Amino acid sequence: MIKTRIIPCLLLREGALVKTVKFGKFQYVGDPLNTCRIFNELEVDEMMILDIMASRHNREPDYDLLQKLTSECFMPLSYGGGIKSIMQAKKIFSMGFEKIVINSSLFNGLNLLKEIADVYGSQSLIVSIDIKKNLFGKYDIYSNSGSKKEEAKLLDWVEKVESAGAGEILLTNISREGTWSGFDTEIIKKVSEKTMIPVVAHGGAGCEKDIKEAVRYGGASAVALGSMVVFQNKDMGVLINYNNNYDI
Repeated sequence: MIKTRIIPCLLLREGALVKTVKFGKFQYVGDPLNTCRIFNELEVDEMMILDIMASRHNREPDYDLLQKLTSECFMPLSYGGGIKSIMQAKKIFSMGFEKIVINSSLFNGLNLLKEIADVYGSQSLIVSIDIKKNLFGKYDIYSNSGSKKEEAKLLDWVEKVESAGAGEILLTNISREGTWSGFDTEIIKKVSEKTMIPVVAHGGAGCEKDIKEAVRYGGASAVALGSMVVFQNKDMGVLINYNNNYDI
């Protein structure tokens, strides 16, 4: 049986690591290089780094910082934020990143996914889908770090990005992100049943039980953790930690 991946998901904001709540209020976590060194010592299997301001400010990735991160980190890395072209993707892959995460730029066209998949393979592509339930109980999709609502319908969008070359989907419920209130397992299940590619659940994890439910009930192939790996516990101080021995 394949072991469920537990992926620390770190958020970059102006060169520092932060943790947000519902994509809004943020708290400083620490220096990204020092944090990566700690995760090295904790023998993390895989890590994801997302620049939450790059797309919102129409800014390119911070290549200097990314190069320093790949020099420090021993585990496979994924990066997302501000990627709009295959040349940018090529530059990031050349630094040593194994996967890239794309969201906002895809709403201008899905050709970028095919271009990257043709060169680097679908396994190198993670499509991030940020969602929030509206007053009618439906899920709206947001881009630019949750600041722009898109017209695409969730399950239709899942089908489209898979067909265009996505190798994984990072599914984040904005309303639960940073709240420690548990994953939205119902929508994880619907998305997992709609696609053949792995779904990474993100947003809301607060304990081992939440992780188990996302995998066993929701059908997630992996979980991405933010608060659980950077804080001691809810409403407590920063403590970089990692546990990959959950009984899932």
